[in-house]
Amino acid sequence: MTNKDKVYLVTGAARGIGAATVRRLVADGARVVVHYNSSAEDAGALASEFGGEALKVIQADLEKDADIDALWQAAVGWRGHLDGIVNNAALMVASDPDAPLDQWRQDWQRTLQVNTRAVADLCRHAILHFKGRGGGAIVNIASRAGFRGDFPDSMHYAASKGAVVALTRSIAKGYAKENILAYIVAPGWVATERVLPKLQEPGNENLLGEVPMGQAAPPEEVANIIAFLLSGAARHATGATFDINGASYFH
Repeated sequence: MTNKDKVYLVTGAARGIGAATVRRLVADGARVVVHYNSSAEDAGALASEFGGEALKVIQADLEKDADIDALWQAAVGWRGHLDGIVNNAALMVASDPDAPLDQWRQDWQRTLQVNTRAVADLCRHAILHFKGRGGGAIVNIASRAGFRGDFPDSMHYAASKGAVVALTRSIAKGYAKENILAYIVAPGWVATERVLPKLQEPGNENLLGEVPMGQAAPPEEVANIIAFLLSGAARHATGATFDINGASYFH
C-alpha cells in the first residue's frame, strides 16, 4: 500500500505535528490540503517549500461552523476528492478552576468546539464523502491526556481528547464494512514550537522526568505513524490507538 497520488486534508498543518505530517506525505508522493487558522506565515512557507502542485493552503477558523463546512468543500474541490483526513488542529488554553466562572465556561466551550465538535463535523463530512468512493481513512490526533487525565488547568483539554477517542472508535465500529477506517494517534510530550517553550518554563524542569525515554518525541515520529496508517498498510488496526509517549503511560 502507498500514499502516492492520494489526496489528504491535514488540519492545523502549518506547524508542529501537522507540518511534519505534510512533509512526510508529500515525500510519499501525496497531495495535501494544508489547513491553518492564524499561522499564515508558516503555512505560506510550507507552500513555498513544495510548490502549488503538491499543496493547497486553506485558512479556516474551526471555532466557526461555517468555516468548517467551507474548509471541507474547498478541500474536496481542489482535486475533486479526498482519500483521507488528519484531524490534528487543537486548542490548548490553560483554564484553572479558580478562574472566574465566565472565563472557565468560555475556555471549555472554545476547547470543546475546536478539539471535539470541529473534529466530529469533519469526520461526518468524511464519512459521507467516503461512502460514495468505496472507503477512506480518518486519523484523529488525540492525546495521552485523553486516557490518563491532565493537570487541573487542562481538564477541558483532556476531556476533549477523551471524546475524540470515543468518537474515533465509534466510527471504526460503525463503518468498517464500508472500508471507512479510523485510527487514534495519542502523543504525549512532542517537541513542537508550542510545547517546547512550556517544557522550558521555570518550574517545569521535571515534566520530562515522567518519560522513561527522557525526552519529548520528535514530531517526525508522529508523522511517520500517521502516514503509515493513511497508506492502508494496516487496515485491520482500524479503531486502534497508537501511543507515542516514550512509555509514559501511568505517571
